[in-house]
Amino acid sequence: MTPVEAGAGALVAVRRAAVLGHPIGHSLSPVLHRAAYAALGLTGWEYSALDVTEETLAEVVGGLDDSWAGLSLTMPLKQTIIGMLDHIEPLAEVTGAVNTVVFSGTGGGRTLVGTNTDVYGLVTALGEGFTAPDASSADVTGVEALRAAVRRGAVVLGAGATASSTLAALAELGQASANVYVRSLGRTGDLQRAAHRMGVSPRFHTIDGAARAMLTAGVVVSTLPAHGADAVAGELTGLLADRVPGESALHGVLLDVSYEPRTTALSAAWRAGGGAVVGGQRMLLHQAVEQVRLMTGRIAPVQAMSDALDRALAS
Repeated sequence: MTPVEAGAGALVAVRRAAVLGHPIGHSLSPVLHRAAYAALGLTGWEYSALDVTEETLAEVVGGLDDSWAGLSLTMPLKQTIIGMLDHIEPLAEVTGAVNTVVFSGTGGGRTLVGTNTDVYGLVTALGEGFTAPDASSADVTGVEALRAAVRRGAVVLGAGATASSTLAALAELGQASANVYVRSLGRTGDLQRAAHRMGVSPRFHTIDGAARAMLTAGVVVSTLPAHGADAVAGELTGLLADRVPGESALHGVLLDVSYEPRTTALSAAWRAGGGAVVGGQRMLLHQAVEQVRLMTGRIAPVQAMSDALDRALAS
């Protein structure tokens, strides 16, 4: 490994990590991980963003030397990477989504371990919908309230890799029969197979019925891309127009994993109806918190990472 200076002439080994994806310029992962390294005093640790496609992934991963500690992965690399790993943690295997790779050992003895921190990020972010606004993470009371909300019914929008992680998160919270709303029932094969591996039984519907189902849901998670749920938001607004003035029509929590724009049309409609909203940036934060722990072996500084993320989103 390449040594770098670290105060008073001491030398420490460079340790590298990066987020891989295409396109990748918009990623906020470097903001989060670099803030963690700074707060933890991890001199010599570097985190970058690498533009990598499915076609170039194997070459890039194969060329990483022993200075590398781990990788964060965006779609579709979360699935492409699976065949290149030496070991896959059970949660990543059943969801079919690896968003984190941790490097263990060196040289010929090095192993690549795939895991999934999206589920942790989802559960923790959803729990924040039931805690005080200034809480940095879900407390016991928040998790208990979240479990109760999940039992009232859960709605998931979308059928991609994040939807698979969402089903795993909901199952962890005690809900094995969420209602999944998609634009095309013919493109749910991967999610249905993941659900089978997880032992859960979601019910699949076309997205035109999503808004009405959301009215009585305890938890809603939209995994659709930016503006992908705008039509659902418009329908929800129309349904809410008939409520009694001043009365909260919604009593659940919404997590919209899309954080750009920071206030989506769906989150605005949900909040207008009296529901609690957790922004997608909170899932992004907490999945990165777990990544930092796995890659560095240190407890991640949640508040420092949260503050850095807020500054980046505001700039």
